[in-house]
Amino acid sequence: MNWKSSIVCVLLLGASHLLTAQNALPPQSDPKLYTIANAASPQRLEADIRKLVNFGTRNTFSDTVSTTRGIGAARRWIKSEFEKISSACNSCLEIKTQSEFLKGGSNPRITQDVTVVNILAIQRGTRYPNRYVIMSGDIDSRVSNASDATKDSPGANDNGTGMAGAIEAARVLSKYKFPVSIIYVGLSGEEQGLWGGQHMAKIAKAEGWDIIGVLNNDMIGNIEGINGEIDNTTFRVFSEPTPPQEGERERTWRRVYGGEVDGPSRQLARYIDRLTDQYCTNLDAIMIYRLDRFGRGGHHRPFNDEGFAGVRIMETHEQYQRQHQDLRTEDGIKYGDVIEGVNFPYAAKLTGVNMMVMAALASAPPEPKNVQIGGIVLPSTRLKWDAVNDPDIIGYKLYWRETTAAQWQHSRFVDKSVTDFTLENVIIDNYLFGVASVGKDGHESLVVYPTTLIARR
Repeated sequence: MNWKSSIVCVLLLGASHLLTAQNALPPQSDPKLYTIANAASPQRLEADIRKLVNFGTRNTFSDTVSTTRGIGAARRWIKSEFEKISSACNSCLEIKTQSEFLKGGSNPRITQDVTVVNILAIQRGTRYPNRYVIMSGDIDSRVSNASDATKDSPGANDNGTGMAGAIEAARVLSKYKFPVSIIYVGLSGEEQGLWGGQHMAKIAKAEGWDIIGVLNNDMIGNIEGINGEIDNTTFRVFSEPTPPQEGERERTWRRVYGGEVDGPSRQLARYIDRLTDQYCTNLDAIMIYRLDRFGRGGHHRPFNDEGFAGVRIMETHEQYQRQHQDLRTEDGIKYGDVIEGVNFPYAAKLTGVNMMVMAALASAPPEPKNVQIGGIVLPSTRLKWDAVNDPDIIGYKLYWRETTAAQWQHSRFVDKSVTDFTLENVIIDNYLFGVASVGKDGHESLVVYPTTLIARR
């Protein structure tokens, strides 16, 4: 072999090693998610929102017998839409109802006897049938008086948009198969105190559902704010910082070691923000560090109350003259939640965000458990976790960020054989840390914040 052949062999050998190293890394994107993020149809959403509006009122106390008016007719139509979608995918959806009877007077907002009914469509995962990611919208609507079941209450944006979004998500994602189950649900009784969500969350807790996260969609169609701003390029994600059930040990940990804004719901919000930046064009997620709007509530809260991660996804700019108002005109101002206040392309954008996030989470391996940290008075930070048993896992991603940063800034991928890794020259005092599982297609679990110290050797 001459010297030229030797050089060629060395170059080929080097290229081979380089190729092997590159193949060991997960893909940085999934082309399927670009398609899913843009698959929601403004036309189908408009048709569904108009159908919901045409029931006249969907007040929790409204007619349940009529075929054309009231919440009963709306519920039956939603159920029939899920059934049509299931028929088109060879019965891939399990259609279920949940109901709870509430006695009139048992709560100030429950002014009469009523049965609150949720409509669920469950797309079972191929590997983890009892592990769920959930998208919810609200069936009910209201006017100025939340108990008024007779006046017209169109509920076009609040929350025809969220309900139509859940139906549209089922249409699109039912064409795919995922390891994890997805639930599309219409919840009831929201305007009277989040009753439908409370009922579903309690069932989930009692039956041991493994819920990755709840995406509560409540008003995703308005782009004209009460302050005069018009904006179709941003949306808000509300999330609580840490679970409300945490006890003294967790409070002590946060005080000494940090993590005040690193609970599961906040990690879900970061996940949505990151994927929106990666897969959506001309759209930005604004993380709001608050459970919900100031002094107000939504249907993710009951799931948070039971210990599940959940966020509220909604428009950036609200128009209060179109929320919780009798239909009327006063001093030249039109009040009421009518169809003219909905921007259908914007509702499609936000529905696309939901679909993309659910597809990613439903494709990812389970998150690591027992994440531990060490590095006190040392020049480096050590992270340790239990191995994830999943056939598609390719490795783990270690994340860290400055303590004042909203989003993860740095990351390091390690092979699936590694469950104990030291970040050299990364000082533990100056950053916050977390670990996520990574699948062979690049999909990641939610980041898990460490809550245990590594035992000193």
